[in-house]
Amino acid sequence: MADLRRAPAAPLRALVGTLWAHDPAGGGAPRPGAREHVLPTGTAHIVFRLSGPALRIFDGAADRRGHALGHAVVGGARSAYHVRDVSEPAASVGAMLRPGAARVLLGVPEAALAQHHTPLDLLLGHGEVDALLARLHAARGGHARLALFEQWLARRARGRPPALHPALAGLLPRLVDPGARVAGLVRTSGLSHRHFIAQVREATGLPPRSLLRLGRFGRALELATDPSRGWAEIAAAAGYADQSHLVHAFGEMAGLTPAAWRRSADPATPRHVPR
Repeated sequence: MADLRRAPAAPLRALVGTLWAHDPAGGGAPRPGAREHVLPTGTAHIVFRLSGPALRIFDGAADRRGHALGHAVVGGARSAYHVRDVSEPAASVGAMLRPGAARVLLGVPEAALAQHHTPLDLLLGHGEVDALLARLHAARGGHARLALFEQWLARRARGRPPALHPALAGLLPRLVDPGARVAGLVRTSGLSHRHFIAQVREATGLPPRSLLRLGRFGRALELATDPSRGWAEIAAAAGYADQSHLVHAFGEMAGLTPAAWRRSADPATPRHVPR
C-alpha cells in the first residue's frame, strides 16, 4: 500500500492545502460491510476514485444502505462526522482545499457544498470529469497521477486568488485557534457581526462558531494520540470547560465516546475510525 501526501506547487498554494494519492495495490483484501467514521476537518476536498466501486456515503451510523455518489466527488466542509463504505480497497487522488478555493476551481461557493458530498460532474459536466478520470487511470503510479491532477487544478485556477473578502485574509487562521472568540474576530475584521458571519460562511461553508469548535476538537485529537494523557488533561489543554464538554463534543463530531475513539483510531490517521 502506498500513500503520498505533499503540498502543491507555489501557484496553487493559496487554493490547495494538500495533495494526496492512495494506492492499495497488494495492501488489502475486501472486507464486506466495513465502514468508517470520517471526522470533520472544516475544509472542503476533491477526490477521484480510480478503482473499486463508487464512493458510498451513509446517512448516519444507523443507515445500512447508503447511497453511491460516483467516482469523482466534492466533499464540502462539515461540522460533524460522516460514515463511508470502506469494504473494498480503492486507489484515489485528492486535494484538500483552502477557504475561497471552491468558487475559483469549481464555480460555486463553499456554502453551497457544505455538510454533504456532491458528484463532481454535476458541477463541471461529464466530459471534463470523464476525460480526467481516463488520464488518471492511464497514469502509472501515484506520483504521475498527482502530477496530472495538479496540472488539472492549475488549469482551472488560471492563476486566480481565493474568493475571499479582504477583511478575512489575515483572520482565517485564527478561526481554528481554540482560544479565539467570535466577538474579538468581528472587532478585528471591521465588519458588522452579521456581515462577518456571512463572509466566513461564504468562504468556508461554516459559520465562525462551528470553525472554532472544530479547532478545539482538532487540538483535542492531536493531544489524544498520546496514550499517556488523560481525558481531563486533554480537555483543559484543548480549551474545553471540563471533561464532560469534551465527551459531548466527541459524541457530536465523531459519533463516538473518547474511549471508543482511542480504542479504534490509528494515531497516524486519527480522523478515519473503523466501525
